[in-house]
Order: sequence, then structure tokens, then C-alpha cells
Amino acid sequence: MASDDESGSSGDDLPTKIEGPQPKQAIKGGKKRPSKAERQKDRRDLRKYVNKQRTLIFASRGITHRDRHFMADLRDLLPHSKKDVKFDSKAKLYLVNEVAEMKNCNNCIFFEARKGKDLYMWMSRIPSGPSVKFLVENLHTMSELKLTGNCLKGSRPLLLFDKNFDESPAFRLLKEMLTQVLGSPKGHPKVKPFIDHQFSFFLQDNRIWFRNYQLVKSDDKGSQEVDTLVEIGPRFCLNPVRILS
Repeated sequence: MASDDESGSSGDDLPTKIEGPQPKQAIKGGKKRPSKAERQKDRRDLRKYVNKQRTLIFASRGITHRDRHFMADLRDLLPHSKKDVKFDSKAKLYLVNEVAEMKNCNNCIFFEARKGKDLYMWMSRIPSGPSVKFLVENLHTMSELKLTGNCLKGSRPLLLFDKNFDESPAFRLLKEMLTQVLGSPKGHPKVKPFIDHQFSFFLQDNRIWFRNYQLVKSDDKGSQEVDTLVEIGPRFCLNPVRILS
């Protein structure tokens, strides 16, 4: 006869299923998952985004390929910009305000082509104004110049204005317009917290000459001072035609 031990086991040696909630597994590397409050604290502090400037950049139908490349260069330089499809109606320019409001923009740069030759730039504050009409002259895009300067896409620029802007009320207004429309605001979600290039505006012959330079720091002596400017592009000249309130 087989003994009790040989005939069968009492069940103590069998694996038993643990009832109840299973313990949480640790994340790889032994790090504890941060809490919801910690994750919210690590996110971008949106309260720092005070100067909420958004610029809509688009054009009318009939612009040339060169004008289109210039508009693309301007969008790359302004990370706070938005784009839209080409605008059909040239006579009803007041509809530009509605397009900008639908895009939630408070600044607008609108390129208007005339006869396939002249390019006009409308720069305005939405919705109450003022608005300025420029004739774009001496235009050279980045692909045409092929300069050696380079900057980080999405970085903030320094804005440098000629001292002659302060001599006339009209040019003081244009200085403020250019500052609000072309200046990248601090804290914008698409703007990187770096300053590595400079927008320069020079006033000569009642025209505004634009240049874009890279800020190069010399590391020979360990100093962080900017001692060299390398041009990036594009180049253009703005001839003011009219200012509307």
C-alpha cells in the first residue's frame, strides 16, 4: 500500500494565486514616476508670455516666384508668424482684417502684386490700425545671396534702429510698427530663448533699408562679447507710400 505522502500531496506545495491589487511596477532605471503636480510645474510657465504678438503673413494672387521665396524667408525669420492661402480680392482689402481675426492674429503683413512687377507690402495692426503701405525695392532673397551667416531657426532677434528714426513723428510711428510686427515675443511657444541674430533698420533717402546679421562671439580670450557681424539675408528696401490711421 502506498503511504499518504506517496498517494497525494496536501496542497501546500502547489502555487497559490494572490488575490487583491498587484503592486505597481517601477519605471525602468528605478526612477519614480513624477506626480501630476510635478509634471505641471515642469511645463512651460505660460504666465511669462505677456507680449502676445502674432503676425499673419500672406499675399495676393499674381506674385512672382521671387516674391514667394521672399515671403517664405520672412516666415522663417518670424517664428510667431502664421500663414494663409492667397488672397483673391484685391479691391476689398478690408477683408484682410477678417482673415487675420479668424487666425487670431493682431498683426498682419500682406503682399500685393501689381502688374507682375511691383511688390507692395501692407503692414497693419489688427483691427484698429494703423496701416502702412510700402513699396518693396532692391529685393534679394537668401537663395540669391548665398551668404555665410546662419542662425538658429526660431530664435529671437535683436532690433537695431538708426537714430534718424527719432527725428520725425512719422518714422517714430514706423519704428514702433516694425518693433511690434517683426519682434519675436518672449515666451511664445514657437520661439526659442536664444538671441543669435540682429535685424538692422537704416534710414536713408526716406527709405528703410533692412539687413539681417548673425551675432558671432569670439572665444579666443574666453570673452562672450559679440565682435563680428556676419550677414545672413535677405536684403530689401521699404519705400513708404502712405500711412493710414
